[in-house]
Amino acid sequence: MSCLVTETSTSGPLTPNSLTGKRALVTGSSRGIGADTAGYFAGAGASVVINYRNKEARALKLVASIEAEGGSAFAIGADLTDPSSVASMFGEVQEKLGGLDILVMNASGGMESGMGEDYAMRLNRDAQVAVLKAALPLLAPGSRIVFVTSHQAHFIKTTETMPEYLQVALSKRAGEDALRELIPSLKDAGIGFVVVSGDMIEGTITTTLLERANPGAIGQRKEAAGRLYNVSEFAAEVALAAVEPIPDTNTRYVGDVSDFVLE
Repeated sequence: MSCLVTETSTSGPLTPNSLTGKRALVTGSSRGIGADTAGYFAGAGASVVINYRNKEARALKLVASIEAEGGSAFAIGADLTDPSSVASMFGEVQEKLGGLDILVMNASGGMESGMGEDYAMRLNRDAQVAVLKAALPLLAPGSRIVFVTSHQAHFIKTTETMPEYLQVALSKRAGEDALRELIPSLKDAGIGFVVVSGDMIEGTITTTLLERANPGAIGQRKEAAGRLYNVSEFAAEVALAAVEPIPDTNTRYVGDVSDFVLE
């Protein structure tokens, strides 16, 4: 139940031109895992939508980078916890692309300051379900939805996590559970759904905030795990999850899970 990327070619993990004609939206993709995933899709020929909440300049820089490499992309700002903002985002996608073939649900949070005590649950559970449902009219049979999570969240029912991450883990697992309830109806519509679960990822805002709140925590996790994936390595696995066969469990485990108790 492990998969390891040891080397990524300049064209990324996907076969060149394998996504020509496909349309992909990656939430929370102005930086980090989402940005690299979007870049891999564009490198394989897909038209990519870069979603951001408030980092417009960074999103536009990514779009320019993709276009400079011959790819196709545009950015849409949307607060995923705001239904009207989500509706506007998908309205623009429908207008410009006519639909979607790939939806990567990468956006998450809960450790930010000043967002309210319930923000983690609103974003990681409620907004994920709302985004998926709002996207359904744009997704045809054969399309794919990918939900990105962490081992610490996926296994939170059976394995404790660091206290600073607990609320995020609980809310992301709640979001995963709510999305999994939709799998039968998605399957009936010919839409694939897969969860990508990985350990802490070096270089993400989450690990930065965790290290700030609990100095040494990420180093300890890295020592226990043997290695942690970096952003580009994990993004490669997310990109592959959008095109490779879906596991029977609808879960793609990235890296070693021996430290976690299976449900």
